[in-house]
Amino acid sequence: MDVDNKSLAAQNALLSKLGISTTDTKNTEPKDELGQAEFLRLMTVQLQNQDPFAPMDNGDFIAQMAQFSSVAGISEMSNTMSGIADQIDQFRLASSVNMLGHSVLLPGDVARADSDGEIHGMLDLDRASLDTRIDFADAETGELLHTLELGARSSGMSGFAWTGLPEQYRDGSRGVRMDVSVNYGDGPEGLMPNVYAEVIGASGAKSAGNATLEVRDYGDVSAAEVLRFRL
Repeated sequence: MDVDNKSLAAQNALLSKLGISTTDTKNTEPKDELGQAEFLRLMTVQLQNQDPFAPMDNGDFIAQMAQFSSVAGISEMSNTMSGIADQIDQFRLASSVNMLGHSVLLPGDVARADSDGEIHGMLDLDRASLDTRIDFADAETGELLHTLELGARSSGMSGFAWTGLPEQYRDGSRGVRMDVSVNYGDGPEGLMPNVYAEVIGASGAKSAGNATLEVRDYGDVSAAEVLRFRL
């Protein structure tokens, strides 16, 4: 018993010199991970109980210490990266809040007049079209309001604008639905336009890795889906 007590006292003295607490942990909850104190206790017991005729090789001892240091370093790095991720989430949310009251370009077929009483958007054409047409209708009643003949268009992003809206639509209180028809040479086919819509709210979405914008007529939209911002 005296030998065991002396051995325990020697272990505690070593841990104390290394700045590691030796407080009794009998009443604490068991841990699933091997901490620094537990590792050094294990190493001390291993050294004290090794075969004196076949002691531990210095290389093995150094390898164990290096392995523990590597694991501890990875743990610290993980905590640091977690902190950085939280800061990025806060920055992303702050940037999204700055978009309140402004417009974003996103795929959709409903638009409202901007501050100039006009509707602007863009078409993304896979290839050059022979004919391109947009029908504008009331978003609620379906009443046809205007047809915009764009004719032949080259491939890629192509802008459009309707500037002569009826008076009751110019303040943006009423939505306008767009039906796009494109003829690439095989007959007319539908195409989803990209329209500008107002941002009315923002929130963080840590699980998705992106901030979420609340867009008028479209609800919650991931910031990753936004094609352009317009101030």
